[in-house]
Amino acid sequence: MSDRRISREDVEAARDRIGDVVHRTPLDTSRTFAELSGAASVGLKLENVQRAGSFKIRGAYNRMAQLSEREREAGVIASSAGNHAQGVALAGDLLGIETTIVVPEVTPAAKIEATRGYGAEVIVEGEIYERSYEYALERAEETGETFVHPFDDEAIIAGQGTVGLELLEQYPELDTVLVAIGGGGLISGIGTVLKAADPDVRVIGVQPEGALHAKPALENDHIHELADVDTVAEGIADTRMLETTFANAREVVDDVVGVTDRELATAVTLLAERAKTVAETAGAAPLAAALSEETDLEDEDVAIVVSGGNVNLSEHAELTRTGLGELGRYAEARLAVAGWPTTVGDLVETVEAEGAALDVLERARRGPDDHPNRVPVTVGLEGSGPQHLRGVLESLGELEDVSVVERGLE
Repeated sequence: MSDRRISREDVEAARDRIGDVVHRTPLDTSRTFAELSGAASVGLKLENVQRAGSFKIRGAYNRMAQLSEREREAGVIASSAGNHAQGVALAGDLLGIETTIVVPEVTPAAKIEATRGYGAEVIVEGEIYERSYEYALERAEETGETFVHPFDDEAIIAGQGTVGLELLEQYPELDTVLVAIGGGGLISGIGTVLKAADPDVRVIGVQPEGALHAKPALENDHIHELADVDTVAEGIADTRMLETTFANAREVVDDVVGVTDRELATAVTLLAERAKTVAETAGAAPLAAALSEETDLEDEDVAIVVSGGNVNLSEHAELTRTGLGELGRYAEARLAVAGWPTTVGDLVETVEAEGAALDVLERARRGPDDHPNRVPVTVGLEGSGPQHLRGVLESLGELEDVSVVERGLE
């Protein structure tokens, strides 16, 4: 790969190329997140409502639209564990190019089916993304298909940079932008545009602590590769940047912040509750950083790029449950109940009377410490805070046939 830096002119050319294809996604201001982060204002750049559910269509279409007729006839191949697959598949459908996507075994079934829905052939190969990547390169050599890299490509970076052009138009007063980093294509493109317009704009990258390769790379001025990654944010679970993205990112990224998986779950939850928007963990990472004590945004105008919204709904529900727990608004408790299941009505009425929501009510697996003449029951409760939930559990414990064994609250 070439390490040539892209320019704002490259990004503007990309916008001309993709302008009739991609959505100009909205910028949603949030007073709530401004107050929580200490910022003067916060604007959410909602790439989660982009076509195919993420910013990836921008770069994929810009790259594939420049293929020669011979290259188009030979087809395109890509490897992806997430949104790049759908971006390439959609671009291929729009351009009339046959596409093949190689995905690792861990790829969610919903993303595989969505990719096939755009007409792509999907090959599941390898336990991890690196093996899928290697297989795709090997096949490209054999078949003559063009390999479309998920990030380490000048045309890909330029396409992603069109998000930055829209930010300049929608939020010209911005002081700082927060962008998730996987391989570095999105932040390289956005940073190039914003720094060209105003060198004082801060460009802050965000990564999960379990995939934090960009911070040491930029601090030590050489590519840093992780031996493995461990994060719930599979969309940005890359092990390293590559030559092209590193060459661009090192010139435009001011800092990189790490966030925990629990902070990611909280951010996903707050986006759903306060902004009424569904985001995947990678897309919620910049908000997690904005709310972190590690990031000083005092009195600044801040843009948060919500980069994707392709979620498995059951996983999203589990994440929001974790997020509510982090916010002190959800707890699970273990009860010992006599007279099951006739006591169920009393449990439900008590929870409702206390103004809480009953999320889970189920018979639990009996353990050696459970009373043989009582039925172990698990309840999941949602309330306004720890004090409220403690009050609900106290009321449940006062019922004649119920005792609280484990409270699930600190």
